[in-house]
Amino acid sequence: MNEPAATEVGGTQSFLNRLRFGEDLIALSAFFLLAFIPTLEVISRISRIPGIPAAPVLVQHLTLWVGFIGAILATRQGKLLALTTRPLFVAEETLHFGRWFARVISFLVVIGLTWGSLDLIRWEFLYPVEIAPNLPRWVAQLIIPLGYGIIGIQIFLKSSGSRIIRASFLMIAFALILLLLIGALQPSGFFVLVSAGCILVSLVFGAPIFVGLGGLALVLFWWDYTPVSSIPAESYRIVVSPTLPTLPLFTLAGYLLAESKASQRLFEVFRTLFGWIPGGTPIIVVVLSGFFTALTGGSGVTILALGGLLFPLLRKEGYSEGFALGLITVAGSLGLLFPPSLPAIIFGVTAGVSVKQVFIGGALPGALLVLAIAGWALHQERKVVTTDTKLTWSSVGTVLWNAKWELALPVLILFGIFGGFMTLVETAAVTVLYVLFIEVILYRDITWNQLPRIVVDCATLIGGVLIILGVAMGLTSYLVDAQIPMKLLAFVKSMVSSPWVFLMFLNGLLLIVGCLMDIFSAIIVIVPLIVPLSTHFGIHPVHLAVIFLANLELGFLTPPVGMNLFLSAYRFEKSMPVIYRATLPYFLIRLAVVLAITYLPVLSLFFLR
Repeated sequence: MNEPAATEVGGTQSFLNRLRFGEDLIALSAFFLLAFIPTLEVISRISRIPGIPAAPVLVQHLTLWVGFIGAILATRQGKLLALTTRPLFVAEETLHFGRWFARVISFLVVIGLTWGSLDLIRWEFLYPVEIAPNLPRWVAQLIIPLGYGIIGIQIFLKSSGSRIIRASFLMIAFALILLLLIGALQPSGFFVLVSAGCILVSLVFGAPIFVGLGGLALVLFWWDYTPVSSIPAESYRIVVSPTLPTLPLFTLAGYLLAESKASQRLFEVFRTLFGWIPGGTPIIVVVLSGFFTALTGGSGVTILALGGLLFPLLRKEGYSEGFALGLITVAGSLGLLFPPSLPAIIFGVTAGVSVKQVFIGGALPGALLVLAIAGWALHQERKVVTTDTKLTWSSVGTVLWNAKWELALPVLILFGIFGGFMTLVETAAVTVLYVLFIEVILYRDITWNQLPRIVVDCATLIGGVLIILGVAMGLTSYLVDAQIPMKLLAFVKSMVSSPWVFLMFLNGLLLIVGCLMDIFSAIIVIVPLIVPLSTHFGIHPVHLAVIFLANLELGFLTPPVGMNLFLSAYRFEKSMPVIYRATLPYFLIRLAVVLAITYLPVLSLFFLR
């Protein structure tokens, strides 16, 4: 009696295994080309030999492929970013109505996005545009409907082992499509409110964030009688922007460093330089965490990767558990104002501000945040007796020599960004190959067999971020078309006349946003709304960028739902109240610095004069 069911499960697993091999292979190939092509352009420019035709455009479209392949991988591994930590698309023994409902909404939204993507391809095929010699744009865009389609298949197959439950997905989708085709469902404000409510409920039960943003965009475009192909069109536009390839490239460099023994070598450098100071270990934690956060672009990666190294060290040297938890959790969100911070790059792309100027403007405020946290840590635990470490020239020389290749990395990045010899994307590509060379060939911390897993893990993270950016851009497009920023500007102008009051309200808004949204989707959705307001009140664009990033850094630590609080509780297996108490003093210190950054624009504009 069980043979058909077993055969079905075996066939499904075989299909998923074939998909898995293809996804991994494409991810590895796309990442290789993403790093190789810009590096080849640098070599061609130096040697004055012809490079690859339309190389920058090809790299931008490779980012599109990396993003969607990564989103497929994230779906497969249950790592799509959501408001809950429990994976949604896994078979469960008992039926939970809320989670079933979230799966149904996710399936319906992905079908809508797939349909819109196919419509986009149809129009691109009818009116082809070449992005490179003999390469039509629609060929590169094929990954959009393929990506959404495969995500939909994975949701369908992985959500339940029951054929009846899976059949319910298809029945509901078929019924909804039929109602739309016969005109039984007409755009109305009531239907929009009900649909938005259903989408929000699904987010509570674990639907991915991209489903929430994409679902709202679908409903609003349909209500406005606008083709839903506008959503994938906007996704395409943001993902192939000129500087966005730096996001997967710098993230891969950070992953390679985190997987190697680079953190240990850098730790030895900072311990030798600062360990002789009474309470010098907290300085080491702050500097090392900031370095890794700047490289990876995500504070969560820092907490998860370095927590196991830094927490036992602080406890061994006599620091209390609360102090260690609080310091590591807070230090994990430092570094987003320093190059090559990915949120800073995305802000520049979204707001139309020079990324180089954003990095220059963030230098002094970022240093102030680091000094404030390090200073408070030294003051708070000043009675702790540390190990008797002496600073000697021989020890300094030894650790600097051992970590010479990693210490040269910031110099390479800064030289690439500010030297004018390479573009930002080329700098990121050279950085990846440099890190790959030192960690795989020189130090041999990473074997060639480990490399595919690291690349796939990186692609998974990037996919989860880029798919959010894409659908968030679609939602933002609707808000702009509906003149929401202008209406908001008119409302704020009628209520607020002082730039200082506006900045106060802006701080409050961004703290809330930092709690409820990841930093990447927050940039895409919120920045277009606040840029016209800041322009009206005379806020310099670079100052706004620094205010925005500093506030969202703080939002990661804002109770009750700051992202870093959850990650720290997960990493160290502590309850949320314990994490709240541990981080509260640091939260107040950072709040004071954020207010100083907000109301003293000279801090952000000092080096731009």
